[in-house]
Amino acid sequence: MQIDLSGLHAIITGSTAGIGFAIARGLANAGADVVITGRTQARVDEAIAALKKDTPNATIEGVAADLGTAEGCQTLIEQQPSADILINNVGIFGPQDFFEVDDATWQHFFDVNIMSAVRLSRHYAQGMRERDRGRIQFLASESGINIPSEMVHYGMTKSALLSVSRGLAKVLSGSQVTVNAILPGPTRSEGVLNMLREMAENEGVSQQEMEARFVRENRPTSIIQRLATPEEVASMSVYAASSQASATTGAALRVEGGIVDTLT
Repeated sequence: MQIDLSGLHAIITGSTAGIGFAIARGLANAGADVVITGRTQARVDEAIAALKKDTPNATIEGVAADLGTAEGCQTLIEQQPSADILINNVGIFGPQDFFEVDDATWQHFFDVNIMSAVRLSRHYAQGMRERDRGRIQFLASESGINIPSEMVHYGMTKSALLSVSRGLAKVLSGSQVTVNAILPGPTRSEGVLNMLREMAENEGVSQQEMEARFVRENRPTSIIQRLATPEEVASMSVYAASSQASATTGAALRVEGGIVDTLT
């Protein structure tokens, strides 16, 4: 299968590292013009430099903005008023006892993980519908289905993204704009590796042992029995952004290694 995204303009939020960066690289390799976003100009510049090293012929831009705020989303919209592909990847996570999660934390997770995607999709989907072409993706998680007891506040946001994704696909019914959710499982992203590194240091074990233990103890239904790589998740995203995926919409595309133990 030859995926060609030449001439298409793609915005990937939260793309200075991890899954977002891998998706940006995958889209750039397929020929898309790519916009990297991050909270600081330094991180954006570093990501652009790394991406240009990997894909020297790609057109790559960057926007520094806090997309967890309405002002940050507006900054991105003003600098990049239209897109053919929107990947809503920006998000935060972190384990915390349910009884210790205060209102401010719940609101912060809601603003970053959900409202960033809502605000940006609300804007970019209108232009896509007018042009009758486009791709919108929401990076959800298997945690949106298997709500983790140690991250109820995080799981809630990923469940909400599944609802927004399915609903927006219906809003755009009959158009050539597709909307899908991507559901990664535990992935070797920067944030996850940092979390597991801290856990390994506290337990006095190796990083490799902690990764294996995390999957075994926290995601025992995993079929691959390991963390996924950002590139494995990105491959699904690049496919969903392609013309070959034109009949795939309103779907929850799972890249979680078989953790979700259901047939559908």
